[in-house]
Amino acid sequence: MGEFEWPVRVYYEDTDSGGVVYHSNYLNFMERARTEWLRALGFEQDKIRSEYQLLFAVHSMQLTYKRPARFNDALLIRSRLKKAAGASMQFEQNIYRGEELLCEASVRIACLDAESFRPKSIPNSILTEMHSDG
Repeated sequence: MGEFEWPVRVYYEDTDSGGVVYHSNYLNFMERARTEWLRALGFEQDKIRSEYQLLFAVHSMQLTYKRPARFNDALLIRSRLKKAAGASMQFEQNIYRGEELLCEASVRIACLDAESFRPKSIPNSILTEMHSDG
């Protein structure tokens, strides 16, 4: 399973009064990258819900902040699917400014039934694309 990259520009709204990216906005950047990864594989999350009755939700995360991102920085979010099986996915996501690592995260995603919010296995048609990188 390869790596997916998604560029993000830091806007003023992403920062605190000192021009530093507020810590929770790193989570937003990573969420966008995972959404765009699914889109690149040919899956829109609203269609996954309507066609498969499936939702993806963050189960847990572990983050390490290395360096601050600042207003107007061009960032690159690198996402790598480490494992996808059953009703969960495990991602490694890192945020870079150029070659400088700013934040690293391990993200576990739960796959849930859209109605009951109980764990539901990832359909084989989606798993196949995830494992082949589209």
